[in-house]
Amino acid sequence: MAVEQEALDAVALSREEYNLLVDKLGREPNEVELGIFGSLWSEHCGYKNSRPLLRRLPSDGDRVLTRVGEENAGAIDIGDGWAVVMKVESHNHPSAIEPYEGAATGVGGIVRDIFAMGAYPIALLDSLRFGPLDEDNNRYLFEGVIGGIGGYGNCLGIPTVGGEVVFGGSYNGNPLVNAMCVGLVRKDGLVSANASGEGNALLLVGADTGRDGIHGASGLASRTDPEARFEEMRPAVQVGNPFLEKMLMEVCYELASQHRNWIVGLQDLGAAGLTSSVLECCARGNAGAILDLERVPRRESGMTPYEVMLSESQERMLVIAKREHVGDVEALFERWEVDCVEIGKVTKGSEVVLRENAVEVGRVPVKVATEAPTYVRDGQRSTESLARSQANPGAFPDLRPESATDALIALIARPNLATKREVFHQYDHQVLANTVIAPGGDAAVLRVPGTTRGIAVTTDGNGRYCQLDAHNGGAIAVAEAARNVVCTGAKPVAVTDCLNFGAPENLEVYATLSGVVNGIAAACEAFSTPVVSGNVSLYNESGGSPIWPTPVIGMLGVLENVQAHLGAAFEQSGAEVFLIGSTIEQPAQTLAGSEYLEAVHGAIIGTPTVDLAAEARLHNLVLSANGAGLLLSAHDCSDGGLALTLAESCLLGSYGFEGTVQVQGRVDAALFGEGQGRIVVSAPTKASERLTSLAREHEVPITLLGVTTDRAVLKYGPIEADLKVLREVWEKGLGL
Repeated sequence: MAVEQEALDAVALSREEYNLLVDKLGREPNEVELGIFGSLWSEHCGYKNSRPLLRRLPSDGDRVLTRVGEENAGAIDIGDGWAVVMKVESHNHPSAIEPYEGAATGVGGIVRDIFAMGAYPIALLDSLRFGPLDEDNNRYLFEGVIGGIGGYGNCLGIPTVGGEVVFGGSYNGNPLVNAMCVGLVRKDGLVSANASGEGNALLLVGADTGRDGIHGASGLASRTDPEARFEEMRPAVQVGNPFLEKMLMEVCYELASQHRNWIVGLQDLGAAGLTSSVLECCARGNAGAILDLERVPRRESGMTPYEVMLSESQERMLVIAKREHVGDVEALFERWEVDCVEIGKVTKGSEVVLRENAVEVGRVPVKVATEAPTYVRDGQRSTESLARSQANPGAFPDLRPESATDALIALIARPNLATKREVFHQYDHQVLANTVIAPGGDAAVLRVPGTTRGIAVTTDGNGRYCQLDAHNGGAIAVAEAARNVVCTGAKPVAVTDCLNFGAPENLEVYATLSGVVNGIAAACEAFSTPVVSGNVSLYNESGGSPIWPTPVIGMLGVLENVQAHLGAAFEQSGAEVFLIGSTIEQPAQTLAGSEYLEAVHGAIIGTPTVDLAAEARLHNLVLSANGAGLLLSAHDCSDGGLALTLAESCLLGSYGFEGTVQVQGRVDAALFGEGQGRIVVSAPTKASERLTSLAREHEVPITLLGVTTDRAVLKYGPIEADLKVLREVWEKGLGL
């Protein structure tokens, strides 16, 4: 008899998808099988709407050691026999319901993805979006998420070294919580998530299995159901135990690094729990499996096979152990006081057979389960969206010069532009003693122990830009992330991305998703930064409206000599300060999507633009100049424009700045326009001639802005601001 629609709704399957499933199986699935297929065919696990688009992203390169989508994370060769493993992932929906546990378990999940590859996690970053903090619920979500990130990450002993916190009305009630983790591993020490070898053991290690997280993948993250969302879906939020995760991380790292010959694979139990971990490992290994579910340790009585298979209880891993080394693996976990139980074995077949007390309760063909149907839609922007993007920011009156200082003070106090020190000071960013550049600058820098090398990591994205022009917004997200890495002296080498959007059935949402992916692809091609891992989070909506399209780009850069890193702060008095990449005068169009335009005129309009070829030349210039020892500092010019960039460099370094340039065109665009492809650098006076010559060789504009001083004043064009005043409002902007 055909399954009821209510049962399909529970697992987020459409009637058409169910009929396709029956056709592929040649029969109707039972309840356990239906839950399994619902989870694996969900958007969160199956990428039904995004997989065809993601194929457009470049993923190959000389440094790339993994194939995107085939492992838990991406691995990049950084030289000297070392590889970096990295990934960014979302935990938006759980965090909207239980912000502390949602954020905490988001950290736990991304960390497991890294040590599942055999790498030791060395850094965390978080990219966060909230509605305005003057609304009580948004502040509740903000405080809970920050607490969860700090509470979990600090217990693990992994430094949180960077990220971003952004506020906007479209995120009311639907925060974005994207966590990125970076790990180090020897190139020859990478571990695969693979189940192969007939008779090899499937070992479930870590926490006992409970009822938390059931339907997290298919329910929370793969549909929009605001009416039932909070109370009904609260049990779908996982509960974390960071102290157990710390033990699990250490024992899995020892297993992978010292006893790799004992195992054939290692896999995190994340979304869909045992279901996804076992079936995806079998798919990679072209194998089947038998699971004896009564062996799964449970922390609650009366759990059904359905609940055991779909539980998303945290701090669990699947170890695929060679049969002859099962005892060795069990002894290792016993020494670390972490539970390790054999729950099944690998078979030669193409199905995963589920048994409980010797009774078969499910039989799932691996290929059918792991090949979800995909959808390609004819996305279209609405008339209203097109009108906003085509509007002219220059239609607003220009800023009067005598108001420029007040405008700067007002802007730097805005939550999006104020310092986030009160946030990142809740995180430990120095543990492990590898942090060279801490949070607060353009990107974090970490040393690679035992070498002269360093890595730079950052996260970036701008939903306002993508709302106005999806293609350019996606490209700008990559360009800004690359600029931030370049500003530390590192060469950008790879990307991990998290794409946060509304429901793809909304054709405008789908149009922006497609456009953003195209923009990311174009920028990654221009900068030779392949996308090696990532995540897609759809159905982010609140009050019937989707969030702004928000791609988050995690960028990795490599420094051959970590001692040659650059910071964003002005480091000494008497240095000459240059704007490179553009001239001082900016067209009104650079106000498109800017903080200034929203703050002063309440408008989010215009078309942000980017010149990728010019960006690449800019990157090469900065890296060449730093390699020649010509630079003292470098700071990306982005949100808030040139005036904000100068102010931040002053405040970060406690030196003033004086420039005598007179603005000839629009004052607002010159000071606060957010034109891309610009970096503010400082250099010793003796280096200015060589720097100018090098800029000409790279065909990059360069303009002398002024000099740094011991006076606590920022003086530029019509702006003359006391740094004490700027610091006071800058540090109180979040109102914490």
